[in-house]
Amino acid sequence: MLEADVHAYLRSVAGSGARRVGSFTVRFDEHDDALPFNYAIPDDDSAPTAQEVAELVAVFRERGRTPRLEYVPAAAPKVEGALLAAGFTQEDRYPLLVCSPDDVVDAPVDDGVLKVVLVREDPELWQVARVMNEAFEAPEATEHDVARLRRMVDGGGLVAAAVDTATGDVAGGGQIGSPYRGVAEVAGIAVRSSYRRRGVGGAITALLTRAGASAGVTTAFLTPADDRAAQVYARVGYRKMGEALFISLRQKT
Repeated sequence: MLEADVHAYLRSVAGSGARRVGSFTVRFDEHDDALPFNYAIPDDDSAPTAQEVAELVAVFRERGRTPRLEYVPAAAPKVEGALLAAGFTQEDRYPLLVCSPDDVVDAPVDDGVLKVVLVREDPELWQVARVMNEAFEAPEATEHDVARLRRMVDGGGLVAAAVDTATGDVAGGGQIGSPYRGVAEVAGIAVRSSYRRRGVGGAITALLTRAGASAGVTTAFLTPADDRAAQVYARVGYRKMGEALFISLRQKT
């Protein structure tokens, strides 16, 4: 079942530093409190008690992090009610899109201006990190952002960059994680504002998805931020197979 495989992948991303709290696996980034790097995944088919949810909240609060989850509701349908009862509120529901490397549709960019390539050396990873942080309105990239990309590459994942052939500048970037059970997430697709609406995001996604086959990916998934992004991914072969829920407990003001 795809939903269970996505959950298994998310737990694998949490790595050896993951915390177990009741029926939840928690991923923390010790150096970055940004929401996308700190979240919990429930066990499949779990029905957490109010006490388990309270313990989960306490663990996040102890780390100075916002209590939150990113998961596929279809794999754990009883979790949302327990979270809502504890005061959690929905951040958003995102379509869960999937594509196999064999089903990727070419997404050409202007070859005279841009080329999309896989990168692994630190100078290129630095440029990708800067583009990602700029596109997602995060603070300026740091050594930790580059180290995160380096760990992904060293662990079997891939990082791609769209390079301006005239200047050598990186115009966009993205990544796909090391697969678990053949499943991996495409994430961080970012394009500098001056290069948008030129097919760059789609070309990066297509390259990562196709190249993922050599890393053992049989099914790539992603969660687009909005309808416009979903249309970009649909053009390169992605199709909706479900939804993901992002839900958190914010401090009262």
